[in-house]
Amino acid sequence: MVASTLSLGLLAVLCGLAGQGALARDVAGWWGRTLLWAWGVRVTVRGQPPAGPAVFAANHASALDIPLVFAHLPADFRIVHKRSLYVLPLFGWYLYLGGHIGIDRGNAFRARRSLTHAAERIRGGTSVLVFPEGTRNRASSGVAAFKRGSFVLALEAGVPVVPVSLSGVKAIVPRGLLHIQPGLVQVTLHAPVATEGLPVEQAAALAERVRAVVVAGCAEDAA
Repeated sequence: MVASTLSLGLLAVLCGLAGQGALARDVAGWWGRTLLWAWGVRVTVRGQPPAGPAVFAANHASALDIPLVFAHLPADFRIVHKRSLYVLPLFGWYLYLGGHIGIDRGNAFRARRSLTHAAERIRGGTSVLVFPEGTRNRASSGVAAFKRGSFVLALEAGVPVVPVSLSGVKAIVPRGLLHIQPGLVQVTLHAPVATEGLPVEQAAALAERVRAVVVAGCAEDAA
């Protein structure tokens, strides 16, 4: 696992340096699939992404979510993430060079500017993935409240939001990646939620609506 992370991580960074963001994204997918296979994690995927750019909004239960979405979310996307991740060796470098979108949470002006830039990227055809809970939800179950910022992004870009339920992750990593257990994870892409014509003031209501879909999907998969 360490060897695959180092080799594929370096390859992804080199692709980013060469300006090959799409190829770097493919390499990240290979990395994710390799890790999940090594850990004995089986994945089933339901649903298809819409044609054209979208904002994919997923619940965030564990660090396992990162290789999971890179490996099995059936779309070319860039992650909206906290800018501080850039300091991480390989993974942070890949995020920066691969065209992913860092947000400076400690500076409201810079965060707003980053979101404006992200909206422009989306209008230009780039889909993004957001974890609207803002950080990993370390509770044993449930989905935390969705923050409105991700949905302001979708409204300003005028693209649909695709709710994504990541189910079964907590059962596999109940105490973090050091205690990972083999098992099955379900990735469900729900029907897109349209944003066309909605004002930015509807961001909080949109967040609640999308969260309800994600929660229902997680509950259905757990049943």
